[in-house]
Amino acid sequence: MRAVEIGYPGSEGVLALCERPLPAIRDDEVLIRVAAAGLNRGDIFQRLGRYPPPPGASDLPGLEVSGTVVAVGKHVLTWRAGDAVCALLAGGGYAEYCAAPASHCLPVPRGVTLVEAAALPEAFCTVWGAVWKEGRLAPGESLLIHGGASGIGVAAIQMASALGHPVHVTAGNEEKCAACLALGATSAIHYGREDFVTSVRAATGGRGVDVVLDMVGGDYVPRDLECMADYGRLVFISALGGEAGQFNIRTVMRRRLTMTGSTLRSRPAQYKSNLVRELIDEVWPHIEAGRIRPVIDRRFPLDAAAQAHSWMEAGRHVGKILLTI
Repeated sequence: MRAVEIGYPGSEGVLALCERPLPAIRDDEVLIRVAAAGLNRGDIFQRLGRYPPPPGASDLPGLEVSGTVVAVGKHVLTWRAGDAVCALLAGGGYAEYCAAPASHCLPVPRGVTLVEAAALPEAFCTVWGAVWKEGRLAPGESLLIHGGASGIGVAAIQMASALGHPVHVTAGNEEKCAACLALGATSAIHYGREDFVTSVRAATGGRGVDVVLDMVGGDYVPRDLECMADYGRLVFISALGGEAGQFNIRTVMRRRLTMTGSTLRSRPAQYKSNLVRELIDEVWPHIEAGRIRPVIDRRFPLDAAAQAHSWMEAGRHVGKILLTI
């Protein structure tokens, strides 16, 4: 099969098309003929040498795919050859075929094309785990999302809106703000022109939000705390703005705030299986009803993976970037 490998850590130019044997599947896995793979920041970090695959995972980048099952392990009862699926991976998605645990596969929702479905697994599992599991977003509570136009952001906006939560977002320009509002955001803040603390406080009548989903970190941390309601929860899923942030500990104490974080790739297989089952029960019906949709910014062929990485790093995209096979 054709695949894209990382020859050595570096810029997008280190991504190289190669030939690999088809993956061997374990008894609890399926073999997928890939239709498309979603790009994620984790792929960028792996390329830079900052996010190695966990033990036993493929060294190829790619954390989510969609495609058709072509073979199943002897213990797999939930899928059969010919089924259309999308899947959460620990690696290996940048290829014509990949192996995936059967319990980490999801059905392609009605109304979503096979290629579009590649935009779903990683972002939706990340958001569900961060916002609802770690952040404990409860009915009626509000959410602030930094990076609202990112792949994670567009998923989080739609999921929270469909489940009845007020959603406030920050984004880098007016076009991205407009896109976030069209997806269901209650308010969208151009962080280059507005102080998001002032804007969030105004939008919530001074109360603040219950949960903050932060992929920026750095100097956003003390400002996040100012945005939060008493007993609010701050959840980190990346630190694009810096891995260190100063904040007033007494603010956390006085207002009973919680700061936590979440990663997905290295989590135990059973944790991921649980996320997948909950998504199928709680979120997939909203996709099939048309209240949530995959948002695709651009599609690149597999042999243009370097250009796809460049586009993601430029930060101009709204939604997901896909590699199509």
